[in-house]
Amino acid sequence: MSHTTGIRQAQKLKTRQALLDAALRLLEEQSLSSLGLREVTRAVGVAPAAFYRHFRDTADLGVALVDEALGSLHGTIRTTLATTGAGDERIAATVELIAGLVRGYPAHVRFIARERHGGVAAVREAIGGQLDRFAREVADELAAHAESRGWERDDLLMLAGLYVDHMVMTASAFLATPEDGWEAVAGTARRRLRLVSLGRRHWLD
Repeated sequence: MSHTTGIRQAQKLKTRQALLDAALRLLEEQSLSSLGLREVTRAVGVAPAAFYRHFRDTADLGVALVDEALGSLHGTIRTTLATTGAGDERIAATVELIAGLVRGYPAHVRFIARERHGGVAAVREAIGGQLDRFAREVADELAAHAESRGWERDDLLMLAGLYVDHMVMTASAFLATPEDGWEAVAGTARRRLRLVSLGRRHWLD
């Protein structure tokens, strides 16, 4: 690759990321279905035609935001949900992970929470696909636990789905609560996970 080509590629990636960042800021106050590409390009300071060098439309941009928000988290979430300690230790680590994600990436979390059931089908499907992948990965880890001996695959997937749904629900609760009230949110989340854990131990009874 020539030096000039490398510079152009770096500039292209920089512009693409600027479009994603601008869209995420704009989506703090509106849904993706109401977002216009001219709003995004105006915020970045590029011509509307430049948008199409990176994305087919705003739905394609939204799918890219889903990947940015969730794509890098698979290893972290799978490990925390399925392998961190046991009992209350695992529960506390899971809730702390969710709080940390909301604290560090509130705009990304808000986007996922809002668009999971939003009006853009491609983005709904992308979020659903990522969450289903989380559930499959967590089920794989749970299968190795002694508590899961004798479980059917469908039951493991059901349990993993409960954990993933709980994560999304808890993240939404953190977002909706001033940070000085987060301990109450965390306490409720821990109690719910404890209830799931109790049911897990007795599922085959």
